[in-house]
Amino acid sequence: MDQTVSENLIQVKKESGGIAVITINRPKSLNSLTRAMMVDLAKAFKDMDSDESVQVVIFTGSGRSFCSGVDLTAAESVFKGDVKDPETDPVVQMERLRKPIIGAINGFAITAGFELALACDILVASRGAKFMDTHARFGIFPSWGLSQKLSRIIGANKAREVSLTSMPLTADVAGKLGFVNHVVEEGEALKKAREIAEAIIKNEQGMVLRIKSVINDGLKLDLGHALTLEKERAHAYYSGMTKEQFKKMQEFIAGRGSKKPSSKL
Repeated sequence: MDQTVSENLIQVKKESGGIAVITINRPKSLNSLTRAMMVDLAKAFKDMDSDESVQVVIFTGSGRSFCSGVDLTAAESVFKGDVKDPETDPVVQMERLRKPIIGAINGFAITAGFELALACDILVASRGAKFMDTHARFGIFPSWGLSQKLSRIIGANKAREVSLTSMPLTADVAGKLGFVNHVVEEGEALKKAREIAEAIIKNEQGMVLRIKSVINDGLKLDLGHALTLEKERAHAYYSGMTKEQFKKMQEFIAGRGSKKPSSKL
C-alpha cells in the first residue's frame, strides 16, 4: 500500500516496489522555495538514503512548474541563513544520496529549480518544460552548482549563453544537448520516470549503488584518475567477494538470462 507523508510543502510518497516520490507542493507560487521548504527538502532526501524500502527516488513538482526558484519575498532569510550547513542544503543531500534520483520536470525549472534538476541523476522533461538561469538578472550569486555543472554537461559556450542571457533552455534543446534524457508529452513525465525506475529496480541493487557512485565520483576527476578509480574499486569489490557471493552472482545471471529481454527505455 502507498504511504504518503506531508511535511509542510514537501510531500514524500513511498510506493510499493521500492519507488519514492518527493514532490514540491506549492503550486500557487509555482513551487518557489522558502527557507523552511529547503530544510524540509534536504531532510526528505537524507531520510531516503537510510530507508531500506526505497531503491529509487523520483523528484517532481505539483501543478504547472517543477520549481520556480527561491521565493524572493523571503530572500534575506534564504541567502543570509546558514547556507554552508550541509544538513539543510537540499543539493548537498541529493548529491550524498546513494540511490538514483530521477527528475520528472514539468513546466519551469528556474535558477534554484534548475540547480535541483542538475542534482538529479536522470532527467525526464515534458515537452513544454523550460530551464532558466536568472542569477545574472536578479543579482544572485549561484551556490548550488549551476555555474560549474551546466558547462560540463552542455559545453562551456552554450552554458555561458544560458547563464549570461537568462534566456530559457527548452526541453527539446536540452534533450539534444544531452542534459535531458527523455522529452515526453505533457502529463507523461511521471509515467516515464516510473518506467525508468522500474528498470533500475530489476537490477542487482548493491551494484546499482556502486555504479552510480563510481560514475559520479569519476566526473570530479580527469579521465586518467577516473579510470584508476574504477580499477581500484573493481579490485576491492572482487577481492572481497566470497565463493558464496560468486555463486549467487552466477545464479542471478542465469535467472536473468532465462527471462525475455525488457523493452527499450
